[in-house]
Amino acid sequence: MLVATERLERFGYVTVSDELTYFAKVENGIVTNVRVVTWDFLTANPDRYGDSSLWIECFQDGSSRGYCGIGWTYDADLDEFVEPTVEEAP
Repeated sequence: MLVATERLERFGYVTVSDELTYFAKVENGIVTNVRVVTWDFLTANPDRYGDSSLWIECFQDGSSRGYCGIGWTYDADLDEFVEPTVEEAP
């Protein structure tokens, strides 16, 4: 899992602002939570959000790595979220 500084070095961006932003909590490559918070608030409240290195910014407008939901996967090599596939019943 890339932490914020590694994402900055590898992809050239990481959000650290006082604006509300979507963040996805990624554990073992799977999105387990999505919240709208500021990065400063997220990192200042480890009792509420846990390890801040597990949170990755996502974008509802589809830009950059895109948006995601619970159950999606995060591909760290491509720096993007991948929607789960649903197999149709026979």
